[in-house]
Amino acid sequence: MDVRRSGDRYRGGDPAPGVSEGIETLHAFSFGRFYDPENLRFGPILACNEERLAPGAGFGEHPHSHTEIVTWVVDGELTHRDSEGHTTVVRAGDVQRLSAAAGVRHVERNDGEHPLTFVQMWLAPLSPGGEPSYEHVPGIADSTPYALPAAGAMLHVRRLTEGERTAVPDAAGVYVHVVRGEVRLGGEELGSGDSARITESRGLELLALRASEVLLWELGGV
Repeated sequence: MDVRRSGDRYRGGDPAPGVSEGIETLHAFSFGRFYDPENLRFGPILACNEERLAPGAGFGEHPHSHTEIVTWVVDGELTHRDSEGHTTVVRAGDVQRLSAAAGVRHVERNDGEHPLTFVQMWLAPLSPGGEPSYEHVPGIADSTPYALPAAGAMLHVRRLTEGERTAVPDAAGVYVHVVRGEVRLGGEELGSGDSARITESRGLELLALRASEVLLWELGGV
């Protein structure tokens, strides 16, 4: 198990073409100008970014290809528009998936009155190309898995009360991201923004030391 702390993430926020002011990004993996050859990916996971957008801030239209993009809103509302004609407001507790396939363009903005925080995860598909696709699942229930077969992965969302336990999937790889709260995992204590990369997970449990929200990716290979 490889634990990565929130404070060690790469911190972005400088305005760039198509990116407005009022944005702060925390990168868990090598990303853009934060190049680290020892931290390029974990299995299919290429990125796990925490984005913080002030009201009115956003990412202008930009392209993606050959990437499965999964977004989890923590607080606030995210307005999404893409070149396939989808316009959606994504709220806390929703899961959004954009399969970029051979190519798609999209816009992401905070058009609301309050600050927006969301976690966005990029996964490499098993097969490149194809037609872009989109899915928005509003208000996904606790413990309801979200399958991403294009990347050979499954997302588990857990909202835990203090003292509650949950099993970590037995899998070739598991990526754990603590959205909020504090948990104990295999003798390690993880707080908000901390993550763990687990290979050959067997018989592990998460214990909530206080009320917590955790994303767990079950991966077919690492």
